[in-house]
Amino acid sequence: MPEKFTRWDPVDELHTENDQALYLNACLDEDPGDGSLIRIALGDIARVRGMSQLARETGISREGLYRALSADGNPEFSTVLKVIRALRIKLHAQAA
Repeated sequence: MPEKFTRWDPVDELHTENDQALYLNACLDEDPGDGSLIRIALGDIARVRGMSQLARETGISREGLYRALSADGNPEFSTVLKVIRALRIKLHAQAA
């Protein structure tokens, strides 16, 4: 019998705010430098919490959010900050 594979979606594992923070931190650590993993992580967290609600809170359309937070998106930094604030996420800097 052939094996059956399903696509893994991290959204299925992001049940708590702590799970979401750990996921975003991992993506911040592993991002190749182009922001692609960070955008994807923010998009995944946004899907968990509700893209429509996030659109209302940021003033950005759902479609615009999906586009900006995709791997190929190129959002302005102000958009990223709006999303982070609306998701009630805090970023902290520390010396490497």
